[in-house]
Amino acid sequence: MITCKDVGACYAEKTVLREVSFSVMKGEFLGIIGPNGTGKTTLLKILTGVKRVSTGEVLIDGKRLATLPRKEVARVMAVVPQSTFVPPLFTVDDVVSIGRYAHRTGRFTESREDRDAVDAAMRKTATERFRNRFMNELSGGERQEVLITRALAQEPSILMLDEPTANLDILHQMKILGLIYQLVREHAITAVMVIHDLNLAARFCSRLLLLHGGGVLADGTPEAVLTSKNLAEAYLVEAAVEFSRVIRSPQVTVIGCLGREVD
Repeated sequence: MITCKDVGACYAEKTVLREVSFSVMKGEFLGIIGPNGTGKTTLLKILTGVKRVSTGEVLIDGKRLATLPRKEVARVMAVVPQSTFVPPLFTVDDVVSIGRYAHRTGRFTESREDRDAVDAAMRKTATERFRNRFMNELSGGERQEVLITRALAQEPSILMLDEPTANLDILHQMKILGLIYQLVREHAITAVMVIHDLNLAARFCSRLLLLHGGGVLADGTPEAVLTSKNLAEAYLVEAAVEFSRVIRSPQVTVIGCLGREVD
């Protein structure tokens, strides 16, 4: 679904990413992790076509992303940003309907197919219950559910998410990530997510990409990536990693800061 070949990125004269290469297969749930300032959000912007690469290229279904019209990309890929402005007097139904823009033939026309897609997206996310409520009446977690619903209304094969659980309580963190996990498992959607919480990443993602120093330090299953050695090198912390039999995933406990560079 996605191929990243020797990608590099800069801001002014500062290099943020260099020679980043990986592929994402259909039905994978990839978590992009790493310390602050390692280029996680920059990489997501590159994968969604928001930022241009300085070197390398990104392919979507074998086609160069840089050459694809934005509307064609939107038919394949939906993006859930970390934060977005939504007019407060828009209803939930209004916001979710915006997701059909890439499929509409006219700017203000809604077909039966569009309405069916909006209704189907709301059923998947159980947001029908507040369809007619205004966005400013919703909690942070509910607004995030609506933004994911809007993305699903696009009927994408790829879902991109930038820290979708940031600033949410533990209930909504579990609901949001559980929803994405279910979509990947049951509808073969490919998901790529930037996330800071290593334990949530390990629990829900099938694969992790650990960025460090502008490149890829580790790429693989949560068990392969979340090792004490990798965490020490990337985050400069001493950490214990144990496999939880209860949730069947590795869990990280930070013991302390190393306070020095790791060789």
